[in-house]
Amino acid sequence: MNSSHPLNWLRRNLPRAAACLLVVFLFFQARVPEISAHERAQMASHFHFARYALTVDSNAHAKTVRAVHPSLKRISAWISSVGAAVAAGDLDGDGLANDICLVDPRTDQVRIQPAPTTGQRYQPFELKPARYDSATMAPMGCLLGDVNEDGLMDVVVYYWGRTPVAFLRKSGTPGKATVLRAEDYVAVELVPGEERWFSNAGLFADVDGDGHPDLIIGNYFQDGGHILDASASGTEVMHNTKSRSFNGGAKHLLLWKDGGGGDHPFVRFDEARNVFPPEVEHGWTLGAGAADLDGDLLPELYFAHDFGPDRLLHNVSTPGHPAFTLLEGHRGFTTPASSVLGKDSFKGMGVDFADINGDGVPDIFVSNIADDYALQESHFLWLSTGDRDAIRQGRAPYVQASERLGVSRSGWGWDARMADFDNSGTLQIVQAVGFIKGKINRWPELQSLGTSNDSLISNPRLWPGFKPGDDVSGRNETAFFVQGDDHRYHNIAGEVGIAESMLGRGITVADVDGDGRLDLIIAGQWGDSYLYKNDSSNTTAFLGLHLLIPVRGGPSALQTRPGHPSTDLYGRPAFGATASVEIPGGRKEWAQVDGGSGHSGKRSPDLHFGLGEITPDTPLKVELAWRNSEGKIEKKTMWLKPGWHTVLLGS
Repeated sequence: MNSSHPLNWLRRNLPRAAACLLVVFLFFQARVPEISAHERAQMASHFHFARYALTVDSNAHAKTVRAVHPSLKRISAWISSVGAAVAAGDLDGDGLANDICLVDPRTDQVRIQPAPTTGQRYQPFELKPARYDSATMAPMGCLLGDVNEDGLMDVVVYYWGRTPVAFLRKSGTPGKATVLRAEDYVAVELVPGEERWFSNAGLFADVDGDGHPDLIIGNYFQDGGHILDASASGTEVMHNTKSRSFNGGAKHLLLWKDGGGGDHPFVRFDEARNVFPPEVEHGWTLGAGAADLDGDLLPELYFAHDFGPDRLLHNVSTPGHPAFTLLEGHRGFTTPASSVLGKDSFKGMGVDFADINGDGVPDIFVSNIADDYALQESHFLWLSTGDRDAIRQGRAPYVQASERLGVSRSGWGWDARMADFDNSGTLQIVQAVGFIKGKINRWPELQSLGTSNDSLISNPRLWPGFKPGDDVSGRNETAFFVQGDDHRYHNIAGEVGIAESMLGRGITVADVDGDGRLDLIIAGQWGDSYLYKNDSSNTTAFLGLHLLIPVRGGPSALQTRPGHPSTDLYGRPAFGATASVEIPGGRKEWAQVDGGSGHSGKRSPDLHFGLGEITPDTPLKVELAWRNSEGKIEKKTMWLKPGWHTVLLGS
């Protein structure tokens, strides 16, 4: 037969042609769907943010890299990549979440200050414990809450190089605006002894359901290490694999036991031991979150792990006896392993909860590394299937939807927040990104590390160098995802004015001036931190809730009134309380009072619901559920009009 016959040519080349067509098909499948410039501008027209830099101590020595253990010196920029943190809440008692706790790595100060644009109500000041060695310790984050339950807000700070400290507010008048000073706080050790922890996550949650918020701390490096001690000897330990490392620092669960106020305030926590299995307890924790996923008002826990699978834990605790079971997703025939909750091999760094799909069950957003032409893993958007019975059977009822919804890629991700910044009733997602900023691109070296033998990973002396001047995803820009008419999310950070090329770390969301428009603050690593004041001109309605639990000596009856907390109506934040709001037309919105979920940013404990185009006098059905101070579950349905309301969840 003639070999030049067209049929013979087709037989010889058909596999090659099919392969080319497959490559072309996959190329177009992998491309992120684009929208027109007009559509982007139209979406952006709903938002406007004005940027204000947070103040720092100009008299403090500003560094650009940390002094580290000699064995870590060749990767000092890597070790120095965390520590910027921010939290917002009402510390001075004026009823607004307009006070900021900022951790700035340049000075390693924990600085309390008024939010920009809210007036110079007091002079910024530093919180520092008595036992603190700046040569071996550094603050990593702060939590705001009424730790000793006296009606006054306190601050908990967690560190590298030591255990966490509570700064308790001395006697004052709850709900009354006060000019704050450093001497108004008493530093109280929460853990006996002088252990060395290296903490990168912390949050409040009533883990055992006794009615009092406990403290969860997630550590990164091994407890007892000498990470910041430049005079120490030996070799520090890094991750022992690239995807299944279980040799990190421990997770610590501190159960609330007692507390009191006055001139000598106190609080006591007892550590619960052997709560988590080893593959959970010793994951390298960069983010942690708590939310009630099955409706029993016991918070499930999510741990975002570096160099290993994230973990979701079902809470089966009873008062005084914390207990958890591991939840993992179901893998189908075509499902990649890393798209199954609890089976991933990515680099989890931040976690946030919100009801994206409107089924009344929290969905979960997790930041990973997703940088084009570098390491394209994927951020996670775990969408609930609504099957709460699956949780009780040990299955995580979540599907990975980040690629389908357009939020899988942005850069080297850290904190992320899901919130309604235009009061439309639809949530947006803002994300902090960027790792090490310099002039020499070290991604080739990082990729070589990723393909090296696991047996070499744990020894930092065998790593390629990551020193000051090197760059790894240092030009990433802050992401701001908004849902379009195509039901996908699109990053329009440039159009709304927040596409900063900064090394963002922690993000807090709060309405700092009480105008019903959520503002956001991003903490910068080795650079300025910024408040992005929400100045959008939209006039859509909102509902804001201050949900409070009574404290000893304060009002105790169930009551509500419009406005913010004050001397007549105050309490402690009702961490874990939930609210479901029914919007005319049948739509429902759900939210839960958060106690610090995330990486190093902590949102205010207030709840905010965007209502869309409804009239300001429309009554809204609000269903509340919470645990009282004795741990008993209580529920209440009330009708509220749009605006801010204070609700004391009393008897």
